[in-house]
Amino acid sequence: MTGPWEPEDTEPSRNGVAPVRLLIWLAAMAAVIVGVWLLFQAFPGVISTPEDWGWVGWGVFMMALFSSALLDTGRIRWAEKARHAAIWAAILAVLILGVTYRTELAGVGQRVRMTLSSSYPVATGPRELVVTAGDGGHFLVMGKVNGQLVRFLVDTGASETVLSPADARRVGIDTAALKFDRPSETANGVGYGAAFQADSLSVGTIAFNKVPIMINQAPMSSSLLGMTFLRRLESFQVKGDKLYLTARE
Repeated sequence: MTGPWEPEDTEPSRNGVAPVRLLIWLAAMAAVIVGVWLLFQAFPGVISTPEDWGWVGWGVFMMALFSSALLDTGRIRWAEKARHAAIWAAILAVLILGVTYRTELAGVGQRVRMTLSSSYPVATGPRELVVTAGDGGHFLVMGKVNGQLVRFLVDTGASETVLSPADARRVGIDTAALKFDRPSETANGVGYGAAFQADSLSVGTIAFNKVPIMINQAPMSSSLLGMTFLRRLESFQVKGDKLYLTARE
């Protein structure tokens, strides 16, 4: 028997948590984990330190904590949940569009991508790419080595294009079989690398075959896009916070 002060819409669960609620929560958490994995695949090298992974783990934990409200034994008000989700989606869309349209209304798709990630080059012509400087004024650009994504720091002072050991392994290079016998001067003293020839090296629509690169023996915070790539271009120049790469005809 229920008392006059007990909520009328309470649905007691036979086993503490209704199976359908548990399945919904598990599906939501699986979607979050898959989303994090897809972002990691799209932006390799961005999450590289234990502190970065700590923030990712904290974010996933907080999502799991707040979404655990789905396990409440009360009745799910689907209309209310859908309305809240629509409001948050609208707010997020307005914020993204506000940043995207801050200068002009042309090139919406490219500008959204540039806004969300400055490391992805944007094509401004049939042979020209533009890279926007990131934090600290450095030009970070997403390229591909043998078809695999690699995040490069553009370094005009580097005579070689250099892959970090981590990026080399992700590309599929067996670093254990390499001979690190090429000395080079670095800020930390003499370092050693191994010569390697990539079947392909591309940045955006600009692609070259048979590109010599160097595999660094010591860990690096980022791979370097050096003159072995840049000298094959017709030109490269910096204007403000933009780097312009122009391919030969």
